[in-house]
Amino acid sequence: MNYNISFELDRLKEICEFACEDIYKNDEVYNPERLLKSLENIIREGMSEKELLKSIIQCALELTNALEPKWEFAATKLYMHSMYREVAENRGINNETIGYGNLYTLIKDLTEKGLYGKYILENYSKEEIDELEKHIVPERDYLFTYSGINLVYKRYLIQSGDRKVLELPQEMFMGISLHLAMREDKSNRLYWVKRFYDVLSSLKATMATPTMSNARKPYNQLSSCFIDTVGDSLQGIYKSLDNFAKVSKFGGGMGIYMGKVRALGSDIRNYKGASGGVIPWIKLFNDTAIAVDQLGMRTGSVSIWLDVWHRDFPEFLQLKTNNGDDRKKAHDVFPGICYPDLFWELAENDINATWYMMCPHEIKKVKGYELCDFYGKEWEERYLDCVKDPNIEKREMIVKDIIKLIIKSASETGTPFTFNRDTANRLNPNKHKGMIYSSNLCTEIMQNMSPLEFMQEEIKDENGDTIVMEKTKPGDFVVCNLSSIVLGRVDVTDTKELEHIVETQIRAMDNVIDLNYYSVPYAKITNKIYRSIGLGTSGYHHMLVNNNIDFESDEHIDFVDKVYENINYFAIKASMNIAKEKGGYSYFKGSDWETGEYFDLRGYKSDRWIKLKEDVNKNSIRNAYILAVAPNGSTATIAGTTEGIDPIMDRFYFEEKRGIITPKVAPDINEENFHLYKSAYEIDQHWCIKANAARQKHIDQSQSFNLYITTKYTMRQILNLYIDAWRQGVKSIYYVRSKSLVVEHCESCSV
Repeated sequence: MNYNISFELDRLKEICEFACEDIYKNDEVYNPERLLKSLENIIREGMSEKELLKSIIQCALELTNALEPKWEFAATKLYMHSMYREVAENRGINNETIGYGNLYTLIKDLTEKGLYGKYILENYSKEEIDELEKHIVPERDYLFTYSGINLVYKRYLIQSGDRKVLELPQEMFMGISLHLAMREDKSNRLYWVKRFYDVLSSLKATMATPTMSNARKPYNQLSSCFIDTVGDSLQGIYKSLDNFAKVSKFGGGMGIYMGKVRALGSDIRNYKGASGGVIPWIKLFNDTAIAVDQLGMRTGSVSIWLDVWHRDFPEFLQLKTNNGDDRKKAHDVFPGICYPDLFWELAENDINATWYMMCPHEIKKVKGYELCDFYGKEWEERYLDCVKDPNIEKREMIVKDIIKLIIKSASETGTPFTFNRDTANRLNPNKHKGMIYSSNLCTEIMQNMSPLEFMQEEIKDENGDTIVMEKTKPGDFVVCNLSSIVLGRVDVTDTKELEHIVETQIRAMDNVIDLNYYSVPYAKITNKIYRSIGLGTSGYHHMLVNNNIDFESDEHIDFVDKVYENINYFAIKASMNIAKEKGGYSYFKGSDWETGEYFDLRGYKSDRWIKLKEDVNKNSIRNAYILAVAPNGSTATIAGTTEGIDPIMDRFYFEEKRGIITPKVAPDINEENFHLYKSAYEIDQHWCIKANAARQKHIDQSQSFNLYITTKYTMRQILNLYIDAWRQGVKSIYYVRSKSLVVEHCESCSV
């Protein structure tokens, strides 16, 4: 790993040979002479060493294309060497020895600088860290693509206050693993450190961005995303704003359900017409996202969810559109809609029917219940009862007109997101303890939700003076603890390997719950009660190509049905085994896990499932919620694979940021599999929906699932996609992406 390369011009050939030696061995296309020739018009007198190396890297990147993708790895090799030299310099190492050094010395130094949390050295001895240093495999650095290592360098490695990188990639993976295994029993703790390290450093799995960024640091918020339910009171709204600010401060994104907040024109303390509705409050969340950014790296991220029957719904749909009153806009929030089955039934069968929108406060005042607290047929009966009640004010629109507004917003902004609430709640394994009102920022998390309650108490102090104390009773403040299996780097037909990785990740995520820094106390309470996690997948299209499977085929649907059934089986089994060792989650009694309904609803009747069902009933389960597929934007780049569960958008393109051009190439693309990497915009989206439904059967939460449309799509065709998704049991839809629309990735939830 130690190289001594001179950057004199007469040794350019040696540098090019060094860059190409691994890829040239098996393919003469990658002759270093081609790289050398591309430098002819770039090299100039007086270039510094860094400038020269940067130019060679850029030339290698510009040679990269869909038919010659491995030039990117020549750039990676040079970039890596440059990084080693720079980190050595930043650490104050002035000799020619670069690369990996003494791990204990590094951790001690970073701890003294306040960049590592003290807990690492407090929990591990020097002898243990020395043993783990021997387990580091520096060669795994060369598994990264250029885009992957560039992202790791800029965003994930430990940096000093003046933004100098002080850590190398394998040290990062070992630091994360040290943290995640910290609470394991000392008798096998190093075993789990090594196991976490091997799975992560081989890029067969990734942890969520907050976990990869913050594990080992003093402020270690490891969770990706949070969901809060806003109560219909001034206290409730401002408490949710406060919670969001605290979460955003430490890099978390948030989903906010506002379906309980009274509508515009509703009464306040019996004064009619006093309420300003939900829009002014949404604007406050919008401004908080901008004001409380994430250490200057990016603005805060928040999605706001509202029911399609809420009286402020039409205005809500126009939050991000370009026309209308700008005082009623909130361009930095991501709106999402909660739909009951009835809405889609009317859209499919009676599109000219009247839809009624009402104020939740008025319903509660007249009927004594909150409509959002019900789902399925019970919700429908209560909704129709409210429609008939003359004491409840209604706002009426034709279903077709509502759909036009929805599709107009989706085609302009990519939003609103979609949450099919009846489907989600019917399949909720913990319906005995609550409701799922909405999803999170990336639409994959679906867990029980409830607002906190406020209480006031007066007490006397020792002097007889009255002290007023405000108390809050926690609701269900949802927390997302995420990781992903990189399907494109795993042989999914090898069930032993798949089980090993699933079991490793389930334990890692479960440990996150106990190791997390909670900026909001309510999050800690909910997380400890439910111990919810979200194991997901990335590299989906990559996996299909590896197995020579066409996206638009029945073979695809059959294949992923088996893959995700195996993932689910191994995940439940792993969670149960941890429960045997450490105890199950608090609300197991009465859950679908305990009664067996979870298995019955999904038609699991084979011998292995019957046995697992019996074992879970006997031994409990560690985690109330287990599987959820996040979008995996950043971490898919790190792993050098395709994002999430979506097909690729392009086989090859150049991305330009800050004057630097980076090639983006479909992973492992070659002449034989070129045709299998079909663009998402070329794929019939009904195949994507069909695949989503096949996976969803085996996922207790949901999936960050996008629809891809072109200008050729009519409004009716887009509506048919929504209806087809609902009909096939799809719980949520993330973005509606079009070629003319650029949408941002959710960095908080990337895993």
